[in-house]
Amino acid sequence: MPFDLLKAAATVEALLVPPEIGTTAYPVLIMMSGLPGSGKSYLSQQLAEQLPAVVIESDRVRKALFPQPDYSAQESAIVHRTCQEVIQRLLKKGVRVVFDATNLVEFQRELLYSLAEHSGAHLLIVRTVAPEQVIKERLEERKAKGEGASDADWRVYRRMSKSEQKIRRTHLCIDTSHDIDKAVQKVVRAVRRCRTGS
Repeated sequence: MPFDLLKAAATVEALLVPPEIGTTAYPVLIMMSGLPGSGKSYLSQQLAEQLPAVVIESDRVRKALFPQPDYSAQESAIVHRTCQEVIQRLLKKGVRVVFDATNLVEFQRELLYSLAEHSGAHLLIVRTVAPEQVIKERLEERKAKGEGASDADWRVYRRMSKSEQKIRRTHLCIDTSHDIDKAVQKVVRAVRRCRTGS
């Protein structure tokens, strides 16, 4: 069956976008970047509550579209294309969006840079990091508890760490093993600066 982007985007919006979400004259796309276990999803949820914003989490989108994912290149392409379509729709409505995905490769990030620009939204890039031992413990605990939408484990982390590319644009780097409340406020302040243009 051919991929239906509009149907896929509608499915994701119905699942992930609260009907009561507010809009703003200053939409912002917060693009998360970081390896599995680096704290992207936790930070994303905290930001969504503070701003408020909608979190589009690639792992949840994948499970919504593919209940038994195979993580093939074709499947991943569909997931990311659907995420981009939903993000674009929300930004054009004036909704703040946090895109929670690894976003490790620059050409993939460039698609999001362009998307934000064409949607008339400010772009804020946030890279999450943590010491490897902390990440390993998080991934093991997550697997043991069956928490979260991600299936990534330590083996996946090691493989993906080899493909991470430097972010060429200005961005915030957040070590999530430190005070997360301070990190959240740092990003929130950056979002507010986007609104004032300073």
